[in-house]
Amino acid sequence: MPVRQLRLVVTTDDYDAAVRFYRDVLGMAERPSVQPPEGRVIILEAGRATLELAEPATAEYIDQVEVGRRAAGPVRVALEVDDVHGATGSVAAAGGEVLAEPRPTPFRSTNARVNGPAGLQLTLFQMD
Repeated sequence: MPVRQLRLVVTTDDYDAAVRFYRDVLGMAERPSVQPPEGRVIILEAGRATLELAEPATAEYIDQVEVGRRAAGPVRVALEVDDVHGATGSVAAAGGEVLAEPRPTPFRSTNARVNGPAGLQLTLFQMD
């Protein structure tokens, strides 16, 4: 029974701000969804999804590389973008908190770290 899709479901108190950020600032395309009888939901396309599992020591190492200190909780979302500098600038212009500007990593990518709405810490990365 292979998994066909990975969907990260996030509950947020400020739905409109989260939609603006992830759809409008980061450019995730809206997918069709069935609206529930109460509240709202949106499904945003994020390209290919993977599940990355890491031991605490590895998570700490990645935080050190990207931010210079331990920064993430148990969940961090990594989003591959075409232009990490532009995406980081868009996040900052939209009022997002940039924890670390784009920097080269040993992972053959340039990574930035930001705090997004709904309590999600994001790695924005561009493959080198």
